Amino acid sequence: MKVGLFIPCYVDQFYPKVGIATYELLQKLGCDVHFPMGQTCCGQPMANSGYQYLTKGCDANFIANFSGFDYIVCPSGSCVLHVKDHLHDEKQEELATEIRKKVFELTEFITDILKVDHIEGSFPFRVGMHTSCHGQRGLKLSQMTELNAPFFSKPEQLLHNIKGLDLVSLTRKDECCGFGGTFCVTEEAVSVKMGQDRIKDHESHNVDYITGGDMSCLMHLEGILKRQKSNIKTIHIAEILNSLEN
Repeated sequence: MKVGLFIPCYVDQFYPKVGIATYELLQKLGCDVHFPMGQTCCGQPMANSGYQYLTKGCDANFIANFSGFDYIVCPSGSCVLHVKDHLHDEKQEELATEIRKKVFELTEFITDILKVDHIEGSFPFRVGMHTSCHGQRGLKLSQMTELNAPFFSKPEQLLHNIKGLDLVSLTRKDECCGFGGTFCVTEEAVSVKMGQDRIKDHESHNVDYITGGDMSCLMHLEGILKRQKSNIKTIHIAEILNSLEN
């Protein structure tokens, strides 16, 4: 299984350990992983700001880098959803359509494609799972609490068998952290207050770490935690799952 590793630009620049953990984890799970060196931004920031027409170069570059893989895997639900919904190229639309169907968020790929229902590892800490909006509502990685339906969570399913990990049950499982990409810039005060409220839920459950599938949300929460001089740390789910023994 030939897998193209799609690493968001902000992860590449600020949190390279997340990209490395994702690469190592996929290898340990038996994938033939490749990192296309020419990849850049997928175009989401421009599209979110109303400038979708400026992303043609990003789209063409993404297609050039990721065509030919069986699957494309990314440790970011928001970037995956953007590509799934918005990757187009009038010169090679058929290829763009094919690639859109091959893009998967990391935990989605592990549970749905690799059919791995548990991962053995060790992370002896009390952990709160932040469920990002794009992953939950766009990619359906977990159930929305406002629906009268059985609960499920693909990320939590993978965390449950990690040795020593105490996964808490939050009061508001799917509350937005307030990041929202460019929203945190245009509506800074609202964004920060939402982040503070999200952190309070984790604090009330005495967590050591907040984890999640989108480093963008965790970056937002991390900034607030540091300003509050909190002892709570953030960690991407890939870094926890990568404690898997060879």
